[in-house]
Amino acid sequence: MTDAAPQTETLAQPRRYDGINWIGVQTLYLKEVRRFWKVGAQTVAAPVVTTLLYMLVFVVALKGGRPPLHGTPFAEFVAPGLIMMAMLNNAFANASSSLIQAKIMGTATDFLTPPLSPLELTIGFSLGAATRGLLVGLVTALCVLPFAKLGVANIALIVWFAVIACLMMGVLGVFAGLWSEKFDHLAAVQNFVVMPMTFLSGAFYLVDNLPQPFAAISHFNPFFYLIDGFRAGFIGQAEGDVMIGVVMSAGLTVLLAVACWAVFRSGWRLKS
Repeated sequence: MTDAAPQTETLAQPRRYDGINWIGVQTLYLKEVRRFWKVGAQTVAAPVVTTLLYMLVFVVALKGGRPPLHGTPFAEFVAPGLIMMAMLNNAFANASSSLIQAKIMGTATDFLTPPLSPLELTIGFSLGAATRGLLVGLVTALCVLPFAKLGVANIALIVWFAVIACLMMGVLGVFAGLWSEKFDHLAAVQNFVVMPMTFLSGAFYLVDNLPQPFAAISHFNPFFYLIDGFRAGFIGQAEGDVMIGVVMSAGLTVLLAVACWAVFRSGWRLKS
C-alpha cells in the first residue's frame, strides 16, 4: 500500500492573481473603510461642517463684497478650493492616523502577520485613505451647492484631480504614519507641511496677485496644481498649466508609493 501523494496546496494559502493577493488587499481596504465609517460623525460629517463654516465666512458674511476672480463669482471660485482642501486633509489623516495608532497600541502585527507583501500593504492603506477623501469631497460638494452654483466645464479634470489628489495624500499619509513614532511627529507634519501648503495654494485667492517672489514660489507648490486643475474642471479657467498638474500629480503619487513600498519592505519603525 503506497502513501498518498503530498498535497501541493493548503486551504490557508491565499489566492493570488498576477502575483498580488487581491483578497488580502480587499480585506485590508475594507478594514480601513470600516474603521473610519464607524466614527462617521468625526471623519465625514465634521470636515463638511468645517467647509460650510468657511463658506459662511467667505461668502455669506461678506454678502458679495468680494469682486469676481477671472470673471467668476467669488463663491464659485472658492468652493472647488474648499472641496479639494477637505479631500486632501482627510485622505492624509486616514492613513497616517491608522498607522500611528497601530504602532502605538501594538496592533501593527494585525497587518504584518498576514501574507501581505509591501506592495499589497501600500495599495490597501492608500485606497482606504483615498476612499475617505473622495467620500468627504462628494458630501462637501453636495452641501456647498446652496451657496455656490457650481457648473461642470470639464468632467475629466474634476475626476482626475479628485482621484489623484486623494491617492497622493493617501500614500503621503502612509509614509507619514510609518515615519512617525508618536502623535507629536504626525502633528508636526500636519501643521508644518500639509496645512501651510494647503492654505498657500490659491484656494481663496489668485496666486498671481501675490507679490514676488511668493507668486513664483506658489507655482512650485503641488497643492496649487491640484486645486487649480480641480477648479478648472468647474469654471473652465486655470491659473497654471493643467498638463503640468496632471504629470506632476501622477509622478508624485508614484514616487510616494515607491517610498512607502520601500519602508514596508525594510520594516523601518515597524518591526524594530
